[in-house]
Amino acid sequence: MNVPTLPAWPMLAAFALASLVLAATPGPGVVYIVTRTVAQGRRAGLASMTGVALGNLGNAMAASLGLAALLAVSTVAFDIVKYAGAAYLVYLGFKALRTSAPAPDAPGQAAPPLPRVVRDGFIVALLNPKTALFFAAFLPQFIDPAGSAIAQSALLGAAFVAIAACTDTGYVLAAGVAAPALGRLKGAASVGRYVTAAIYVGLGLFTAASGSRGTR
Repeated sequence: MNVPTLPAWPMLAAFALASLVLAATPGPGVVYIVTRTVAQGRRAGLASMTGVALGNLGNAMAASLGLAALLAVSTVAFDIVKYAGAAYLVYLGFKALRTSAPAPDAPGQAAPPLPRVVRDGFIVALLNPKTALFFAAFLPQFIDPAGSAIAQSALLGAAFVAIAACTDTGYVLAAGVAAPALGRLKGAASVGRYVTAAIYVGLGLFTAASGSRGTR
C-alpha cells in the first residue's frame, strides 16, 4: 500500500503557521460560536464549535474531491448553497427572537439539547460555499506535485480544521468567562435575546450579500 507523500517539513511548518493565523482571525464562524456561548453557556459554545468543525471538515473533503471547483464555475450551484446557509442563519435569528426571556429571579435561559446545537453549527458551516472555495484556493499552495493531490489536500484540510477547532475553543473559553459578568447586568437577558437574534440575522444577510470570496 502506497503511503501518501506529504510536503517537506519547511512547507508543513509554513502551512501550520499560515493556518494558525487564518484560524485565529475572527470571522462569521467565530461570531456564531461566541454568540452561542454568551447566550447559552460554555457547553453550548463547545457543542457549536464541534458542529462548525465537522461542517468545515465536510467542506475540506468536498474541496479535495472537486466540489469547490464546481461551485467556482457554476453560479447556480454556488447561489443555491449560499442562500440555503443564509436562510438557515436568519431562521436561527428569528428562533432566538421568539424565545421568551427568563424572569429576573429565574435561572438563565436553558440551552437546547447539545445534539441540536451541534447540528445547527454543522449546517451553518457546511452551507457556506466560501469555505470550500477557501480550501480549494489555500491548500494547493502546500501540495507536493510528486504526491497524490487528493490525499494531501484531504490531510492538510483535516489539519487546518483541527487547528481552527483549537483557536475556536479559545474563543469559547474567553466568551464563557465574560458571559457571567454580562448576565449580571440589569436587563441583560432581554437585551441579549435581541442581540443574539440580530447577530444571526446579520450573519445570514452578510452571507447572502457576499460574493464568492470571504473569510472562514
